[in-house]
Formats: sequence, C-alpha cells, structure tokens
Amino acid sequence: MSRPSFDLLPGDDDSPVILHVPHSSREIPADVRAGIVLDDEALRRELDHIVDAHTDRIAAEAAELAPVTPWRFVNRLSRLVVDPERFPDEREEMLAVGMGAVYTRTTHREALRPADSDPEPLIERYFRPYARAMTKAVAARLAATGRAVIIDVHSYPTERLPYELHGDGPRPPVCLGTDAFHTPPQLLAAARAAFGEQTGLDSPFSGTYVPLEFYGTDPRVSALMVEIRRDTYMAEPGGPAGPGLGRLAEALAALVSAVSR
Repeated sequence: MSRPSFDLLPGDDDSPVILHVPHSSREIPADVRAGIVLDDEALRRELDHIVDAHTDRIAAEAAELAPVTPWRFVNRLSRLVVDPERFPDEREEMLAVGMGAVYTRTTHREALRPADSDPEPLIERYFRPYARAMTKAVAARLAATGRAVIIDVHSYPTERLPYELHGDGPRPPVCLGTDAFHTPPQLLAAARAAFGEQTGLDSPFSGTYVPLEFYGTDPRVSALMVEIRRDTYMAEPGGPAGPGLGRLAEALAALVSAVSR
C-alpha cells in the first residue's frame, strides 16, 4: 500500500489546534511529473516561486515551543500535484488563471500542463483523500475538546507574482487571512498580539481553509490563515532559511498557546 501524501502529526489530547501546512513541499511523483510540460530547470524555478518554503519547519518549531502541543497536518507533496485548499469545481476563482485544484498555469501564467488535461485522476488520487483526512482530523478535535482551531501556515513573496488576482494592496510582514464566519474576533486579536505591529489583514491574500463539511455551518470550527512574507525569514526565491524563522516560530507558538487556553 502506498504511503499517504500527507501526515497528521499528533499533539496533546486536549489541544483544539491544528497547524495546517499545505504548501511547503517540492515533492512531485514521477508519473505526475510526466504530465508537466516544463523542463527540469523551468520546473525548479517554478517551485522556487510557488513553494511556501520552510513553513513546515516553522510549524514544527512552534509545536515544540507551545506549552500545549498542537496537532499538525502537513502536505508532503507539492501543490503542483494538487492544491488541497482549492475548491475542486467551478466555484474557485483561481481557475481563471489556471490554478484551480490542479494547476495548468504557472505563477508567471505560462503553461504547466496542457489546458485540456483531465484533472479528475489527480483529484481522485490526491485531493479527495486529503480532504477526507483533514475533515476527520477536525472532527476528532471537536470530539475531544468541543472546538477546533485551524491555523493555516503559509508564506508569500515580497514582490507580486503575475498569477496573484488581488496583489495590488499592502504586503505586510505577516498577513492574516480571515473568514467572516470562521474567524472570531478573539482569534484575530490573539494573532495580532502574537505577531505584533507587523501584521496586516486580508492583503495580499484573504480567506481561511475549513473542510467543506464544516464550512459556513459549524461555529465550533474557527480558522485563521497566517501568510508570512518570505524576506522576513529566508532568501528569495527558494533559498535557505535565516534567523527570522526562529522568531516567527516563537510568535506562532504564542498564538497556539493563547488559543489553546
């Protein structure tokens, strides 16, 4: 049996928090790579731009620092395989730039896959199992603690990339993405306290990830997206992490601690 394309890393039984890390990997299975039209060098450059590099490490260090250990749900495959945070149908506006659940375009709007390629095999193989597992993880936190707090850990480039639909606004060191239903004021306040004055709101990215089973219907599930500007902790694009990573892990741990109480 093949290994799952994601890991659910356990935290404390009484923790309601799931640190969700969907975009940190560069891994692409060989058979999926065969369907990508970029040569090896172009693919390497695209991964440098599209991967939220080192966010898995930020989440891991935060988990170690937090007094109550959060759970972590980590995607082990590149978002160029499937993007687990997209809708798998026409509701997703990113389809307009070829970046729905299965991307057909790159960050620079060049061809990644043939435009007429069928996304269904990849959705069935990777997207749906991921969604089911994340739904199960959230349900388990609800059963154990009566609530679930999803904190999405992302990063974004200092300079706007061509695929960004709403990238003409501020690009703060930390962007907090919110949802009108799932981001309560106390969660947002805790994030602002943890990350300090460097935070901005819903620019250049907005929204949160909540499994569809709970989305817009279950107020026990709260969610926040933490988008970290890459120049604050790494060399761009795709380079090594720097000393800023530790400070960000400490801030994320402070947020986890605040919402775990």
